[in-house]
Amino acid sequence: MDAGQGALFVFYGLVLLFAIGTILSGFFQVMTAEAAVIQRMGKFQCVATAGINFKLPWLDQIAGRIDLRVQQLALDVETKTKDNVFVKIPVSVQYHVIPDKVYEAFYKLANPKQQISSYVFNVILGHVPKMILDDAFLQQSDIAVAIKEGLDDVMKTYGYAIDQALVTDIEPDEKVKAAMNEINAAQREQVAASARGEAEKILKVKQAEAEAESKALQGQGIANQRKAIINGLKDSVEAFAQAVEGSTPKDVMMLVLVTQYLDTMKEIGANDRSNTILMSHSPAAVGELFQQMQNAVMIGQKAAESAK
Repeated sequence: MDAGQGALFVFYGLVLLFAIGTILSGFFQVMTAEAAVIQRMGKFQCVATAGINFKLPWLDQIAGRIDLRVQQLALDVETKTKDNVFVKIPVSVQYHVIPDKVYEAFYKLANPKQQISSYVFNVILGHVPKMILDDAFLQQSDIAVAIKEGLDDVMKTYGYAIDQALVTDIEPDEKVKAAMNEINAAQREQVAASARGEAEKILKVKQAEAEAESKALQGQGIANQRKAIINGLKDSVEAFAQAVEGSTPKDVMMLVLVTQYLDTMKEIGANDRSNTILMSHSPAAVGELFQQMQNAVMIGQKAAESAK
């Protein structure tokens, strides 16, 4: 082999290596949940999906890659409610590129996050200023639905689908929070005081009812006791009158009083701890006591007749 042939052989070898390298450079890999946009001489050619793909060397280029996974955009929107309370509303928007609309997502929208942020601000500023603070807390889910509905129609034209729009919280100013907590505490204290007062009222009513019932039972017992005494005296008087001829109820009552008088004297004398008591011990004292009782009964009867 002369020098010319060797040089030619080397040239052919280099050309072959260049051709193989050029062909191999046309192969490229696209990851799962990803799409690659292919341009030919600056013009859109196709969308390459996951796996091994081929593009024409020197003519086709990968213009960009788009992530097809769900992405999240977190925003803090500050606005004012109808009752002039400034609040901060954290919003999370979850979105993804529609696989069939990779072209629109790549070419029609330069900054999707900024576009989504603008629509979120627009929706919240159109709803929250019409609500008072309490209604804003109660209607968080309604605000989220309004954000999602407002974004869905607009972002589909740009190749994006909105999965969720979440209003995670409503944060008023710290002073407003403290005032709301004080109001809540005062209301709870008022309810607790009312409950305590009602409990005390029920307790007093129950005590009064128990006391009234106790007194009624006590009075009934005393009445029954007196009734029994009267019945016993009546039976004694009748039995004595039958046993002793010529005796009168007055004589029987006198005898009863004398007996009670003597029994009382006996009990006082038998008790070692009794204090000294000066009392009449003559039988005439019993007669005077009986006379006084008769006078009291007569006066009571006359008073009752006068009242009628």
